[in-house]
Parts: sequence; structure tokens; C-alpha cells
Amino acid sequence: MTDREQRLSEQRRALPDSPGVYLFADAAGEVIYVGKARSLRKRVASHFSAPVTRGAVEMVSVAESIDFVAFDSEAEALLAEQRLIKRHQPRFNVRLRDDKSYPYIAISTDEEFPRVYFTREKHRRGRLYFGPYSNARRTRETLDVLGKVFQIRSCSGAEPGRRSGSPCLDFHINRCGAPCVGYVTEAEYGEAVDGVVAFLSGRYREIEEQIEARMEAAAEAQEYERAALERNRLKAVRSLLERQRVASGSVGSLDAIAVAVDGAEANAQVFQVRDGVLADRQSFYLENAGELGVAEVASEFIAQHYAGRPGIPPQVIVQGELDEPAREALAGALAERRGSGVEVRAAERGDKRRILELAERNAALALDQERLRNERSRRRRVEALDELQQELGLESLPMRIECYDISNLMGTHTVASMVVFEGGAEKKSDYRRFNIRSLEEGESDDFAAMREVLERRIGAWESQQDLSPHDPAWNESFAALPNLVVIDGGKGQLSAGLEVLERFRERGVAVISLAKRIEEVFVPGRSEPVVLAHDTAALQLLQRARDEAHRFAVAHHRSRRDKAMTASALDSLPGVGPARRKALIAHFGTPEAVLAASREELEGVPGLPQKVARELHGHLRPPDG
Repeated sequence: MTDREQRLSEQRRALPDSPGVYLFADAAGEVIYVGKARSLRKRVASHFSAPVTRGAVEMVSVAESIDFVAFDSEAEALLAEQRLIKRHQPRFNVRLRDDKSYPYIAISTDEEFPRVYFTREKHRRGRLYFGPYSNARRTRETLDVLGKVFQIRSCSGAEPGRRSGSPCLDFHINRCGAPCVGYVTEAEYGEAVDGVVAFLSGRYREIEEQIEARMEAAAEAQEYERAALERNRLKAVRSLLERQRVASGSVGSLDAIAVAVDGAEANAQVFQVRDGVLADRQSFYLENAGELGVAEVASEFIAQHYAGRPGIPPQVIVQGELDEPAREALAGALAERRGSGVEVRAAERGDKRRILELAERNAALALDQERLRNERSRRRRVEALDELQQELGLESLPMRIECYDISNLMGTHTVASMVVFEGGAEKKSDYRRFNIRSLEEGESDDFAAMREVLERRIGAWESQQDLSPHDPAWNESFAALPNLVVIDGGKGQLSAGLEVLERFRERGVAVISLAKRIEEVFVPGRSEPVVLAHDTAALQLLQRARDEAHRFAVAHHRSRRDKAMTASALDSLPGVGPARRKALIAHFGTPEAVLAASREELEGVPGLPQKVARELHGHLRPPDG
């Protein structure tokens, strides 16, 4: 028995026969898999008695150590499993992808008069997020209805209103209660926000009943104008809901979740039904590197999907592949998050079964469509690489392309970017940024900057040759040797690059430059540029790499410039360190607004002592000034 086998055997014998979470780690100490179990000892033993092939590698053959955390119940273990998956991102667990592009509806609960707005981010404190939603257009339609029904302000900024001090058009067309001029109190506005939360949580029947009651009360009081307004609001709500009704109201509120699996790819469909109305249909593509089955993928996805999100329904309908113990564990974990009971069960008949079958069909179709898209995209990338090799006379297929660009403004804050395309696709994990060191501030010399960054690239590659991938100093991006180096520019930039890239060229690396004016490709040894047709896949690939390098460089340059501007404006203020500077910027928005602030405004900054605020105001507004 090897040392590794002996160590794993001892760690397995130390596992308790109780619920918990276990972690497999590789030789570098990186967590490669996190699992939950009713019995840690039995579950981990099953991996070794009948090894599961996860992708092309058996997970147990990669594992070098086993760790565990014991819990009192499987529901607690499930919650802990998701926290650990989120922290470690193990490559053999199911992971959501493309999540950043989904739209959300956010409510700024940290403001006196909260805004309700469309967003694609979900990380700010003091925000209540609903979503993700599958369709941006429908999300904006929902926001439009919310404005009509609840008269929530649409103005941006922490404070409502505009500089004129008079209500905007939204007030005059009954789309806002005008809290900016005191026409609605904070308490009244808060009731409207509560209504928005109820609507977005799927309590549609409750909203309908409230609006209908207000309409009837206004009619009885002979306030016909207000009654007509409530009638229009009721019509807007019912019109939105009727278009999406998929079952009778007796179905209630539920989520139907179905998963389709094909090797390392998977798709999950979530049909959100609220009071018989299909509130939203969400499609999630999943990374399933472990090639888990439907039951395991569904269990991990459901736990991740509901992590930290509001509006968990009282019932979740799942496929029959999830056995009773798995459903009970999910129900316990979801009930803890919801604060009340959640039923997780399979549907056997009726409307619920029909909705689940619809979700299953959509999951299978989505997976088929994704497979076709991936195949078409792969073919286009292969064609582009073939064309590029032929047109430029390259010795080998340019599987790894590195593209470089320089960015500065009048010679200030000069930076460079390196972007990487592998197999014709972006590899963002290998992107790198460089701050140019050899130029004085204000000195503009793109050729010198390009020489510096390419010298540093070669030096970084040479420094990696004696290191192993397990070494802490290992850098995968710099350790790789490119097949093709693309320099943004013309003959001059290419010449600057060739001066320092000889050691790369000796190893078969091709070097070219791409000029923007008429997209000319300059190649060493040719007096005339290569002009590729604009509709060729080869030129389009080079353009994508060039444009991506430019975008990446400009973003870095702007970041450095903005930091320098902020530092120059605020660093000299007395009593203001990094934390207070950050608080001032967060409160006022810009350094200029800080410098123009009154004493009262400075005293209102959270976390800034009043004494410091007074001293700061005295420094900015001296008595004799």
C-alpha cells in the first residue's frame, strides 16, 4: 500500500457514522469535491468501493486527502455543503454558469424613499433583490406595472426629486406620489414598497383584493376619480397576470424544477408559479464536470438556486429521480431559509404534473440547442484557425494567440494589456495587465512601452521553466508558450516587438501586427502587408483579439487615472485616511462633491465624527476665504 493509500485509509476510518459534509482535496491542497451525506463513513466508502468516473478522471485517483465536518442533521449538512461549494468552487461539483447576465429587480431598502429598479448585479448591501429573471423585456414590463400600481418614484439617486423642487411628469400622470415635495409621507410610501415586495414575492391574489377593496371604498365615498384610478390599476395587474396564467388559482404558489443531463453538460428549468400564474421561467446552464446523474445535479442545483434569495415558495415540485431522503433534506434546508415549512415532492397527476413535464421538455430542448450552438461555434473557431494558418503561412495551427496593446493619455498612466485566445476563444483567466515602468510621467513612447511589456513577458516565461505547477510561484498564463503574438499597430510596433521577441521566435512563435486603418496585417520578412477580406473568419478572429486587448488596456488605464485623481484631491485632507476617504466618496459620489460640501453635509456622512467633519470644513473653507 502506498503512502497516499495508507493516508486515505486512515482518514476514512476516522469518519463518523453521522450526517455531515466531506471534502476531497488534491496534492496542491485545492478542494476538488464537496459532498453531503447521512452517514459520512458509508458515503465516502462508496466512492472507493465503486469509483465514480467524473469526466475523464476518477475523482478518487486525484484525491490526496479527505476532510469532514459533522452535523446533527442532513438539512444542516446541505446548507454547509452549499457554503463550501461557493467558497471553494470545486471542479467536480455542479456549478451555475452565465449567471451574471440575468436581470434582477432591486429595491434600495437603505434609502428613506426606496427605489425599485432594473439591474444585472447582485452584490450591493442595503438592496433587496428579486430574480434572476429570464427575460429583460418582461422584467421591464413588470417594472412598468409596478410604477402604475404602487406609484414608486423612478428618479435616480438616494434622495427623491430634482433640483427645480417641483414634481416631475410622473406625478402628473399618476405614476409617482411625489415624496420629493411631501405629497406622500415616509410611512405611506413604505406601504407602497411593501406592496411591491408582496407582488414580487408572488402574492398576486392579495394585491388584487387590496386594490379592489380600495376601488369599492372610493366608489362608496363618491370619490369617483380615485375609484377610476384604482380600477385602472386593477386592470393593469389582471392584464399582466392573465397573459401568464397556466393553471387554476387552486394550484397556489410553487416552483417546478426539472433537470436534463448529458455528460459534463446540464440544464435546469425553473417554472415559478404564483397563484396559478407563471411568474417566470428560468433556464440555467450548468457545469457538470463530475458527470453526475439527474438526482445529484438536481439536489445540488436546488440548494444553490435558493441560497440567499427571497421568496422561497411553500412547495417545490421535483423529478421522481430525487428519492425521499434527498427531498426531506432539501425541504429542511429550504424551510430554515424561508422561516416556515416547505414541501419538496414529486408530482404524479394534475396541473402540477403537467407543469413539471413542461419544465422537463424545456430542459431537454435547451440542452439540445446549447449542444448545437457549441458545435457550430467550435466549427467556426476551427475554420478561423485554419484560415489564419494558411493566409499567414504559419508553421503550426495558432492554438494560443496572445495580443498586446498600449493605452495612455498624453503620456500619463501608461499601461499595457495581454489577452489570450485558446482554440479561437477567449481565455480570460490568462489575461494580464502591465504598468509601464520605463517611461517618465508625461513621456509618450508606445514603441518603448511595447518593448518593455514584451521583454517582461519573455522574462516571466523564462522564470517559469524551472517551476512545477504545484509551486506557489507558478503562473499558468506566463508559463504557456504562444503560437502567435499579435501586436496592435503597424510596421513600427511590429519592429519594436521583433527587437525583443527573438527568443520566442527561435521556438517557433509567429509575430505579426494588425493596423486599424484598413486592417492590414504586417508579417516579418514581407515588405507589403497582408490584406484579408473583411468577411473572412481569420480577420474577424484577429479583430476580436485586437479589440479585446484594447478594451482591457483602456479599462486598466481609466482605473489608474481615476485612482490618481481621487488620491490627488483627497489625500491631503486632515484626518482623512483610506477608510474615511472611501466613506466620503461613497456618500458624495465624486471628489469634487466632497470638496464642495457644506459643514452640515459633511457632518451627515456615516462613520465620520462631527469633530473631524468640522475640521475638514474649516480646512476646505478657511474663515478668511
